[in-house]
Amino acid sequence: MTGGRVDAIAIDGPASSGKSTLAQEVARRLGYVFLDTGALYRAVALALLSSGVTRFSEEDPAVVRILSALDISVTPGASGARISLGGLDVTHHLRGEEVGALASRISAWPSVRKALFDLQRRLALAGRIVMDGRDIGTVILPEARLKIFLVADPEVRARRRLKDLESKGDRRPLETVLADILDRDRRDRERPLSPLVQAPDALLLDTTRLSIDEAVTWIIDHYR
Repeated sequence: MTGGRVDAIAIDGPASSGKSTLAQEVARRLGYVFLDTGALYRAVALALLSSGVTRFSEEDPAVVRILSALDISVTPGASGARISLGGLDVTHHLRGEEVGALASRISAWPSVRKALFDLQRRLALAGRIVMDGRDIGTVILPEARLKIFLVADPEVRARRRLKDLESKGDRRPLETVLADILDRDRRDRERPLSPLVQAPDALLLDTTRLSIDEAVTWIIDHYR
């Protein structure tokens, strides 16, 4: 940390705006650690799903017990972090649709955001890291040397998401995916704790018509 700034890049933005893809490639080119903070929320969702709980309410006593006993650890790496629950590596179990859907819901819970704050903050302050999420530049690492806020046309984001789903054998109408994208945007913007918002000193980057290489080069040029 120099001059109150942490040698890091914070990338925020709505779903399917390209955060993880760009953050991972930026980290690779700089030789920095990459952390997709969404994976941490997916780990919490996996913990809930694995527990047998059927009523996913923040006030449910069983859910409260699980959240209070969370044991999540992160092993950072240039190609992405390894996430463990109770000492067991669960990284490859975090990308399922059921896990993702629940993670989207519980990410608005204040108890979950508070439970993950210290872990994210500790990793961020180590520096030489590229982090992406919804509140990295505003809450987790406001001292980041560079903050980027990504945007893209909702239909373009929906097509990107649909392509990702189809690569996994999951076919659904574009209209359904777009509706889900818009619903997630609304939840992210309207949640009372750490809503999705551009930090005052974050640079706006619209990826609608940019290639991955163009966007990555833009970010690294501004970082340097």
